Amino acid sequence: MSPVPSGKGKDSGAARILGSGTSGVAELLVFHPVDTIAKRLMSNKNKVWGNLTKVIFREQATAPLGKRLLSLFPGLGYAAGYKVSQRIYKFGGQPWFNDLISSHFKTNFTNTFGERKGKMMMQATAGSLTGIGEVLLLPLDVLKIKRQVNPEAFRGRGVIRIFMEEGTTLYRGWGWTMARNAPGSFALFGASAATKDLLGVTDYSRATWTQNFIASVSGAVASITVAAPLDVIKTRIQNANFETRVSGVTVFRDLIRTEGVSALFKGLTPKILVVGPKLVFSYTLAQSLIPWFSKYV
Repeated sequence: MSPVPSGKGKDSGAARILGSGTSGVAELLVFHPVDTIAKRLMSNKNKVWGNLTKVIFREQATAPLGKRLLSLFPGLGYAAGYKVSQRIYKFGGQPWFNDLISSHFKTNFTNTFGERKGKMMMQATAGSLTGIGEVLLLPLDVLKIKRQVNPEAFRGRGVIRIFMEEGTTLYRGWGWTMARNAPGSFALFGASAATKDLLGVTDYSRATWTQNFIASVSGAVASITVAAPLDVIKTRIQNANFETRVSGVTVFRDLIRTEGVSALFKGLTPKILVVGPKLVFSYTLAQSLIPWFSKYV
């Protein structure tokens, strides 16, 4: 099949969906166990050292290796629905927001920040708007997290029954999610764009795989670090039983009182070391695949 030049100067919607969706599937298959470990570490309120195996594998801590590894794949169905949808929305939606901002507010950004910095700020702002809208996918994220850290909350109920019975409770923590995603996505796309600019890339869609990789590393580290405190609060709100209603302010107050300020960054090191590569992997793949798919669709 020969490439079909679009002549439009920007990637097609189909290419954005295919590229970001493929990156989501690949990320899920490779990194779901890593995500489970990070969520369990963030949800743990006791000392980790000396109890690491029990914290990670829980009731399967003393089981044979095979069962222990399988225990890191809870809620895979929910994770698939959430992760693929999220990556399509995040990596495919951010360019759409950027196109929208560029069409209506490019002059404002250029006059305020200059040509080069204005372009980077548009990328970052588009990322922030994308992150805020990501709250629509919150129910799938809630179900995934509960499967990973609090499976007894399901009590044998299926997805449809849970949606019917729980309703708006599946959006618990939506405000904290938006507060986390806005600066986190701003940092991800902003740092990535700034890095590409430092590497001499003028057309971001024409960046090489290596340039995309380096930019993704910068964006991922910046995003994870900025969002870490709110991510801990969001996770603790979401992993409680469905009937438990606790506000983010209460979670924050109790966390500071009983665990100290450093608890806001629980799981940051493993997230940067092992979850960071997950974001780098999918973001690099999406940035490389979207322009490639644009040649054919």
